[in-house]
Amino acid sequence: MKSTLKLSEIIMILAGSIILAFGITWFLSPPGLVTGGLTGIAIIVEKISFGLFENGVPIWLTNAILNIPLFAVSIKQRGFAFAKKSLYAVIFLSISLWGCEILSNPFAHIDDLLLSSLFGGVLVGIGVGLVIRAGATTGGTDMLAAIFKFIKPDLPIQKVMLLIDAIIIVGGMFVFGIINTMYAIISVIVTTKMVTLVLEGGSSAKAAFIVSERSDEIAESIMNTVGRGTTALKARGMYSKLEKEMIFVVLSQKELPLLRQVIMEIDPNAFITIAEVREVLGEGFVEEYDPMKL
Repeated sequence: MKSTLKLSEIIMILAGSIILAFGITWFLSPPGLVTGGLTGIAIIVEKISFGLFENGVPIWLTNAILNIPLFAVSIKQRGFAFAKKSLYAVIFLSISLWGCEILSNPFAHIDDLLLSSLFGGVLVGIGVGLVIRAGATTGGTDMLAAIFKFIKPDLPIQKVMLLIDAIIIVGGMFVFGIINTMYAIISVIVTTKMVTLVLEGGSSAKAAFIVSERSDEIAESIMNTVGRGTTALKARGMYSKLEKEMIFVVLSQKELPLLRQVIMEIDPNAFITIAEVREVLGEGFVEEYDPMKL
């Protein structure tokens, strides 16, 4: 099947690459915060080559060079279609890193490692999240882990990626010191959280499960008062052995107080369970996944 790259995906990969590049060149690279990945190696190379070359080997150049053999192997293993989107991402990222290094860094005077790790983590997380949401990766350790996975299918890819990044972070500790490495780990945690937020979307929702003898009345009141559709699920009490209907409804956080009020007015003895919902697709929430709306 021939894969086509949509304009929305190209724009998302480009936006993610630019944001990622700003996070690396403006916040992580200047204080020497190595957070893993090929860009982490590039930060190390830039530092140890400083003096041998004017301002050291630029990050964009190291990132591009290291990705070339990875893509060559990956394309040979799985074909060009597998690496197509990621190739765009690596090209965009390398160009963005080059452009950011040319631009004047407005945060260059900030020498607070905590601020650098936090803001760097936020930007890198948003950038990586956008690229992943477009169905691509920024190459690097993701692609290296995929290569190992192809050679040895029983390898847990997440653990391989974690091991590779850990080795790179430890390498940064020997170059920049343990204090910088501790702040780099903070940045990694922030990055992970931001990637999750971007991939799951900004909308939060709750799922309510209601067990009551008056389920029909409660369901009708929820639909009329709260304005949310409900679903009846067949349930059986394992102690009483009685058949019951359990109402399932998804609603927003701000609608919870009204939901509780509606239920309590009809049946104060109703059993209610509220659960966190990670993502909602459908009428009343996100009707269709559209990456251009991010």
